[in-house]
Amino acid sequence: MRVDELELPDGVAELLQEEGIVELHPPQAKAVPYALDGKNLMLAIPTASGKSLVAYLAAAKQVLERGGKVLYIVPLRALASEKFDDLKKFERLGVKVAMSAGDLDSPDPQLDNFDIIVATSEKADSLLRHQSSWLERISLVVADEVHLIHDPGRGPTLEVTLTKFRKLNPSLQVIALSATIKNAREVADWLDAELVTSEWRPTPLKEGVFIDGEIVFTDNTRRKVPVRKDVLWSLVADSIAEGGQCLVFVNTRRSTETMAAKFAKLTGEVMGEPTLEGVDDLADDQGEQTTIGKTLKACVKKGVAFHNAGLTNEQRRFVESNFKQGKIKCIVATPTLAAGINLPARRVIIRDVTRFEAGGQAAIPVMEIKQMCGRAGRPRFDPYGEAVLLAKNEDEYRFLLDNYLLGEPEEIYSKLGSEPVLRAHVLATLATGTASSRDGLMDFLNSTFFAHQTTMLGLEEAAENVLDFLMKEGMIRSEDGRLVPTFFGRRVSDLYIDPLTATKLRDALKSFRPGGSPFGLLHAVCSSPDMLTMYLKRSDYEWVEEVYVTRESELLLPPPDDMDEFDFYLSEIKTACSIDDWVMEMEEDDLLKKYGMGPGDLRNKVDVGEWLIYSMRELSNIFNKDAYPVLTELMVRIRYGVRPELLDLVRLRGVGRARARSLYNHGIRSAEGIREIDPVRLARLPKIGDAVAKSLLTQVGGTLFRRDSDAVEAAVEEVKAEETRPTDSKQRSLFDF
Repeated sequence: MRVDELELPDGVAELLQEEGIVELHPPQAKAVPYALDGKNLMLAIPTASGKSLVAYLAAAKQVLERGGKVLYIVPLRALASEKFDDLKKFERLGVKVAMSAGDLDSPDPQLDNFDIIVATSEKADSLLRHQSSWLERISLVVADEVHLIHDPGRGPTLEVTLTKFRKLNPSLQVIALSATIKNAREVADWLDAELVTSEWRPTPLKEGVFIDGEIVFTDNTRRKVPVRKDVLWSLVADSIAEGGQCLVFVNTRRSTETMAAKFAKLTGEVMGEPTLEGVDDLADDQGEQTTIGKTLKACVKKGVAFHNAGLTNEQRRFVESNFKQGKIKCIVATPTLAAGINLPARRVIIRDVTRFEAGGQAAIPVMEIKQMCGRAGRPRFDPYGEAVLLAKNEDEYRFLLDNYLLGEPEEIYSKLGSEPVLRAHVLATLATGTASSRDGLMDFLNSTFFAHQTTMLGLEEAAENVLDFLMKEGMIRSEDGRLVPTFFGRRVSDLYIDPLTATKLRDALKSFRPGGSPFGLLHAVCSSPDMLTMYLKRSDYEWVEEVYVTRESELLLPPPDDMDEFDFYLSEIKTACSIDDWVMEMEEDDLLKKYGMGPGDLRNKVDVGEWLIYSMRELSNIFNKDAYPVLTELMVRIRYGVRPELLDLVRLRGVGRARARSLYNHGIRSAEGIREIDPVRLARLPKIGDAVAKSLLTQVGGTLFRRDSDAVEAAVEEVKAEETRPTDSKQRSLFDF
């Protein structure tokens, strides 16, 4: 079916044709009529088969012809950026597109002015909790990667969000996009949706197992691969030599780095060094360098990269962008890269089919392996894609073939049924008025996928226990048979924190006294279920116990009565120490080595820590107003990783903790100090340089200093010229001026 044969709004077919989309793929042709007719749709087809286009066309139809409003829900921020960029192409037709994936304590009223909003599941849930009035005008919700309902972390949020939207607007159109799953019909029935499934792919996929120097494919064909010293490198080099790109999936972050570093030393065998813009900035974060950044920089200069949750957002974007441009030929990644981000390669190599989970090594589900395999084959670039697993012997070969390559993906199951998961969702359902009684709450829960898939028995009991907890902790109360949220309960729901977290923060606030140590506040947020605490290694016990003994008086929450739980308490202290070291300006590289984490892990701890301190500050308005100013300062210190004396400097654009400390140590304590320093001396301070100096002078001087920024440039050029002239050994350094 050609796109110009579809009943599309004016200009849409022409826009698609300019993008090279003239004819629909078979599964798209089957699904698009349902989508354009406003029907609910469950589309379950392989990765890279064009699911998103179906949703884009339905969104354009809703906005341009029906005057509707669209919410496009995705699981990851990176995926939100990708969908936002795609949908922005419709703006020339008059469609206004926005992305919302940030502040979870805001109703974002400005989104009322946009037609299509791309948001993460958590942000969509947060908007519902804040009862933004424009949500009632949503006429289409797209749930991308809906099979992630199976995920114990994000799944319940997506499930509850879809249930709420369908309650809010019974005539709502829902389009659910999914990888191939075994029980797609069950999901479609829950959504009252038409089901379209297919195994068709635009680029044929050959799946096989590498054993004894050849790939044995499931279609009984074989391919010899020249064997080099390293088996994995043999497969990578073979593909690169033929003009392809590779994705290599391994099960740990450390493996991604060591493997990429190994490959980088070998790329000269098959390729030259690529030209990459911005590569020198990879290791630098506002004047501070890290070992992981230096390693990544060294790898990408050779055309190889690693990708894991330990990288910063900027580093991940650099790797993904240059891989898409073909400048990076191989990425070694953890499986998170396979979850939706559009990074196909000619050959996908999966080294590991197990990973460490609580209790030891566990098999990776077939569905996840299939998602990794699905990244093989670049549409319009490769005639086919190859997905390869590795076997050491015949038994392993047979196992991989039968269980993974020839096996069916598992069914997906709701993870909504446990009390920890239900706590926040039950409170939010009551706080927003979605339900206002026990019967109303049970009726709502009866509309979830969990209830559709099983029964209400287990869910009802868990919900009753949650209600008892919320009542006991003062977040809801009973009035004439109605369940009414208290001010505390409403604020907890708006703040998007676990009610159990809220009780920990409340108890700590009640114990806090003016002049108290910030470390006690840090420990309180690290004791909450919203903060993923660090694993306590055997070598940690001695120093963490010493911290506990020496700083016990600073702690606001007592140790557990049950000594079997004391290890968890020590883990909370270790996690608090990591954030404390950060705000006390420990060198980032030293901090990462001390705690065995990457920059991305640190950013995660910092982001969550800042959010929880913000939440604690908001709750201090209820429980202890004396803590408010202390928490305000601590929140900013966590954001920038600085001691109190640097707070004025880090607010300047482009000045991170390293540059702020350099300025402070050279006598510049404030923005006023920057105004008064000689521009050339400023530019020559460690970690500053010409560009940063010009930016700082412009920021602190406004229009008055804009003329002077030209003088800075002239002065710098003059100094550079001076440096090239022959001089005697007694010439003074620039820092003397």
